[in-house]
Amino acid sequence: MKKALITGITGQDGAYLANFLLDKEYEVYGTYRRLSTPNFWRLEYLGIFGKVTLIPSDLVDTGSIIEALEVSEPDEIYHLAAQSFVQASFETPVATGDVTGLSVARILEAIRQNCPEAKFYFASTSEMFGDSRRAEFQDKPLNEADAFRPMSPYAAAKLYGYWLTRIYREGYSLFSVNGVLFNHESPLRGLEFVTRKIANEVAKISLDLSKELQLGNLDAKRDWGYAPEYIEAMWLMLQEDKPDDYVIATAEPHSVKEFAERAFDVVNLNWEDYVKIDKRFLRPLDIPCLSGDYSKAKEQLGWKPKVKFNELVEIMVKEEVNRWKRWLKGERFPWDAPNYPNEAKICTRALRM
Repeated sequence: MKKALITGITGQDGAYLANFLLDKEYEVYGTYRRLSTPNFWRLEYLGIFGKVTLIPSDLVDTGSIIEALEVSEPDEIYHLAAQSFVQASFETPVATGDVTGLSVARILEAIRQNCPEAKFYFASTSEMFGDSRRAEFQDKPLNEADAFRPMSPYAAAKLYGYWLTRIYREGYSLFSVNGVLFNHESPLRGLEFVTRKIANEVAKISLDLSKELQLGNLDAKRDWGYAPEYIEAMWLMLQEDKPDDYVIATAEPHSVKEFAERAFDVVNLNWEDYVKIDKRFLRPLDIPCLSGDYSKAKEQLGWKPKVKFNELVEIMVKEEVNRWKRWLKGERFPWDAPNYPNEAKICTRALRM
């Protein structure tokens, strides 16, 4: 039986990946950050809490990283944990660099010294490309050969991790790969991300629990795929004979405006009646368009996206509607524990008005 260690197992990708690997009969270990309020709702949501071995760890503490490797004795390591919210990286650039960037060096060095035969996956990001296209080429999908021009502390930290992963592959012969994943969404996305924020607020508006949706830049275009499909691509990369780097995307960019419009269509409402622009949600720097070319992954891994944009939005909105309907019937929130209690309080006040 293979063993896998997932850093950030409590996040969207970590939970889906754990579920995927359990289905393939892996023994799954996952690191998590100790918090005063445990955040295991995604594992509970997927019905796998208790089926994985959880290891408390901190990405800035080399000792705890080494301990996680010693406990799990992994064949495969998936490094997904990070400070992954772009907006927050402008507010905490030093912490983002430490947690998101330097953690890669700590983990790779720990692997080199303790389990050099283990295969390592690093969750790179499309944000590393930044605004690397001239305006007339903004919609052209980016591939593995395109230049990087990060435009946020988060992207810069990820780029450091990307190059460290390649350096350890070429310098120490570690099986280390970069998955350059473009935006991938699901009902397990955090509420701080715009897609989940839209889906959640649209559901509340449709049930008279909210009155408006506040957004920032409506024109920003992103390549949005379905997270459970992207998890398979991570795994496929580590099943290859030779390590390499891959772009995972859909090659179809859509704007925030399109996402909001489609989300309101799902509940038969006009988006223009509810969407308001709030400058607080504008970034100091924002990338006009990001879209990826997954040709290499298709050719070498046999991977391609199946869930398209409209279906993705519908999946997310309908799940939020179902969640809030259950709440209206008196069911407690077993999901998204850190966020939903406050959400529920706000909605309770709305119902009393």
